[in-house]
Amino acid sequence: MNDSEIAELIAPLAHHDKPTLRAAVDALIPLATEFSVVRETLICRLLEAEASEKWPIAYILAHAPQPPYPVIRSLLDALDHRDADIRWAIALLLVRIAKFEPDRVTELIDLCSSGTANQKRMALYCIRDLMLSDPQSLATLLRALVDVDATVRVAAAIALKSRSDLDRAGRNFLLQTYLNDAEVKVRNTAAIALATLGDSSSEFLCALQQAVAGEDAQVRKTAMKALDLIKKRSASAENQSRQSGS
Repeated sequence: MNDSEIAELIAPLAHHDKPTLRAAVDALIPLATEFSVVRETLICRLLEAEASEKWPIAYILAHAPQPPYPVIRSLLDALDHRDADIRWAIALLLVRIAKFEPDRVTELIDLCSSGTANQKRMALYCIRDLMLSDPQSLATLLRALVDVDATVRVAAAIALKSRSDLDRAGRNFLLQTYLNDAEVKVRNTAAIALATLGDSSSEFLCALQQAVAGEDAQVRKTAMKALDLIKKRSASAENQSRQSGS
């Protein structure tokens, strides 16, 4: 490919029209993977581009093996993009990369404390989707439960829902979120997370029963759903126990 052909393919990346931009990105991904000259041109463009124009270039380059750090840095920055579709597309790509490059996991963990609210949320969802079971990522999720931004606390509770390695102390921390957080959505999310994890402590069950008798319709609905989840999990455990004993 010559310089003019590459320039013609790259030019639409400066467009703000989403269909045009998507078409350009889709066309360049296989070319950047196959031709080093395309990759080199895109890397130069990435280093020179305005901040708002970096993410599509980085998104293309990230599909090639072992993308360089400026590519990863641009993707992490773009987790704060105003467009949720773009944030999720980048998050999915970062998860795919992090499965093969452990250093990327560390960068996501760091972003959970240093990023904007959008970046923290998306990094938490990336950690969830990586299905990790290490102490460092678990500690990160628990710390996020006390973030100043309620949407980050919601994301942390959602991510904790799949952490079967959450010990009694961690579950109690999540329980305190359900009991004491100032935001209803955070409390409701924490309740579902605890129920999904199978928490049936007397304090949690008592709080759920009180919520069922309360006046807030959404709180009642969530509490009833949590109690139903606990009941189904308990029944499933009993059934498995009977089958192993037979």
